[in-house]
Amino acid sequence: MTSARPIQRRPLLAALGLSALAAPRLARAAGAERLSVRLDWLPWGVHAPFHLAAAKGWFTRHDLDVRLEDGNGSVTTVQLIGNGQFDVGHASLGPMAMGRSRGAPVKAIANFIRQNDIGLMMPQGSPTTVQGLRGKKLGFTNGSLETPFLDQFLAAGRLTRADVELIAIDAAAKPGVLLAGRMDGVFSSVPSLLPIVNAQKPTMAIRFADHGLTFPSFGLIANERNMAERGPALRRFASVISGAWTYIFDGHEDEAVQAVLAARAQAKLPPGVVRAQIDLIRTFLTTDATRGEPLGIMATADWEAGLRVLSDAKLIETQQPVASYFTNDLLDRDLIATVGRGAA
Repeated sequence: MTSARPIQRRPLLAALGLSALAAPRLARAAGAERLSVRLDWLPWGVHAPFHLAAAKGWFTRHDLDVRLEDGNGSVTTVQLIGNGQFDVGHASLGPMAMGRSRGAPVKAIANFIRQNDIGLMMPQGSPTTVQGLRGKKLGFTNGSLETPFLDQFLAAGRLTRADVELIAIDAAAKPGVLLAGRMDGVFSSVPSLLPIVNAQKPTMAIRFADHGLTFPSFGLIANERNMAERGPALRRFASVISGAWTYIFDGHEDEAVQAVLAARAQAKLPPGVVRAQIDLIRTFLTTDATRGEPLGIMATADWEAGLRVLSDAKLIETQQPVASYFTNDLLDRDLIATVGRGAA
C-alpha cells in the first residue's frame, strides 16, 4: 500500500554535503520494497505523477511501497538525501549540483522539468524585456534559487541592481504582494506561482531560461550509497514516475489533477490552478538536446551548459566531471513506455 504518512526521521545531521551519519534504511514491506520519498515543497502540480502513480496502483504493481512526504524547499531535500534520511528526493537539480560540488554524495537519476523554471512574474501589460525593468520594484527571497542569478538576469538587459529596487520578501508573501500591486514583479518558479496569481489577476512571466540562465530543474535525486545498494528499486520508481508524466501529457491531465486533490485534500487546492500548473510545466519539459527522448532522460550537453551557468554564479565550489552529476542508468525505457500507455 502507498501512503503519505509523515516519516519519522532523525534531525538533520549536517549541512549540505556532509553525510558521515545516515539514518538506517527502512525495512522492506511484505511483498514490496519500501521507498521513502521527500518532495520539494507543499502540494502543487509538479507532484501529479507521484499521486497518480499511487492512485492507479503502479507502485504496488512494480513491488514498491512508496511513502511520500511533502517538503519545504529543494535545498532541504538535497540535504536530507545526502544524509541518507530519505531514499529518493524530488528537487530542483541546481541545488543538487551545488550540494554535490560541496561533497554531498547525491546524483540526479531523472530530470522532468529540463528547462530552468525560474522567472519574473509581472502583471499583464508590464514590460516584456529585461531592459524595460528600469525603475521597477521587484521582490525576491533570500536563500532562494533566484537570488544568485539576479545580477546576471539584469545584465541581460544592460541593467544593474542600481537600476531597479530589489526587496527581500518571504516566499509565501509573493502572491499577495503581486496581487495587491505593492510590487511591480516577483521572482519565483514560473509554473508554480504564475497559475496561482493568474487565477485572480492576468499575469505574465519573463523566464530566466530565455536569457541564457539555463540548467536542469525538477527531477529525482538519490544518495550514491542507496544507488549502489537499492538500484533495482530506484530504477523501477524513477521509471514509473517518468511513465506517469508521459501518461499525464497524453490527455490525462484532469485525471492527474484529481489524484493530487484526493491525496492532499487538506490543502484545499483549487483544481483550476493545479491544472494550469501542469499545463505550464509542459512548456518546460524539452531542450534541443533531449527532443524525442523519453521524459526523465538527461543530456550531457544540458548539464555542461547548466554547470557553466552555476559556475559563473560562483555556486559550484569544485570542478567535477559532468558525468558525475547525473546518470540515465536508473531509467528503463520499456517500463516508461508501458506506464505511459497506462498499461503498467
